[in-house]
Amino acid sequence: MKKQITQLLTVVMISTLFASCEGSSNTANTTDNQTSIKITSDDSVPIVYMTEAISSNGLIAIYESLEASPTGKIAVKITTGEPPDSNYLRVDLIGDLIKSLNCTIVECNTAYGSSRINTEMHMQIAKDHGYTEIAEVDIMDKDGSLSIPVTDGKNLTENFVGKNFENYDYFVVLSHFKGHQMAGFGGAIKNTSIGIASSEGKSWIHSAGNSKRSISGKQDPFLESMAEAAKSVVDSLNGNILFINVMNRLSIDCDCNGRPAEPDMHDIGILASFDSVALDQACVDLVYAADDGNSLVKRIESRNGIHTLEHAEEIGLGSRKYELVNIND
Repeated sequence: MKKQITQLLTVVMISTLFASCEGSSNTANTTDNQTSIKITSDDSVPIVYMTEAISSNGLIAIYESLEASPTGKIAVKITTGEPPDSNYLRVDLIGDLIKSLNCTIVECNTAYGSSRINTEMHMQIAKDHGYTEIAEVDIMDKDGSLSIPVTDGKNLTENFVGKNFENYDYFVVLSHFKGHQMAGFGGAIKNTSIGIASSEGKSWIHSAGNSKRSISGKQDPFLESMAEAAKSVVDSLNGNILFINVMNRLSIDCDCNGRPAEPDMHDIGILASFDSVALDQACVDLVYAADDGNSLVKRIESRNGIHTLEHAEEIGLGSRKYELVNIND
């Protein structure tokens, strides 16, 4: 595994592939299922840190690599996971970091028929999955929604987050990177947008601002709305936010699926950045560069998932160019 990662990072250091200023997708050569990793020595681009150690110590090390200094009331946004057998982040992996941050784990209810559709059921799942043993858990929309403004949006002018969002000073968005049935992939941007959105806010994003009750809508406007909602969260926090993606159990299905497809590719590592676009782009690039990533690549492309990154960069959420730094080197 270490040899495979080392070889991949060698490719990273000698390859450049930047998105065009028009926002066109240069992410992959779909013929041979390979891509170069976007990397640059330009000091102005965001750094994405990486470790191949998917462990409690590895997670703490990748967090510490950011040299962040959160103050005030800290929220860690995770996905609690749909029972009975989703690939949510396990307590034995994230527990030590959570405890060290003296934080609150935050989530919001779903907008579709699931075991997490209301607060009482959702809290039971959080307990069943061990989260209440490592921190206080807050279902942020238990008392409704809070409207926050969206600037430079193509589809949204406001975003509806869980009302308790306003109680926190700093967010650590801790995401399990994987495929997704509707978005193509789920990582930092999705966890910041759909994840922090209230139940009605989730419908608002899915419908591109047309409904608070239905998750149906056109694909590209939905993807764009995720980027726009994520930007509204980052803007509201004045940059008091960081992002960590765990690349294990890389199923084509989301953790909202209680019976996801079994992963057919290897685990890759843990990545972190202050830029959610750079972080998700780096994760996508690593999937494309993997010899066994074909299933997940097909899922991303079948949903036009790269468009989320294109639009996110276009509206100023972050950069698709980045520098990848392996903290194990």
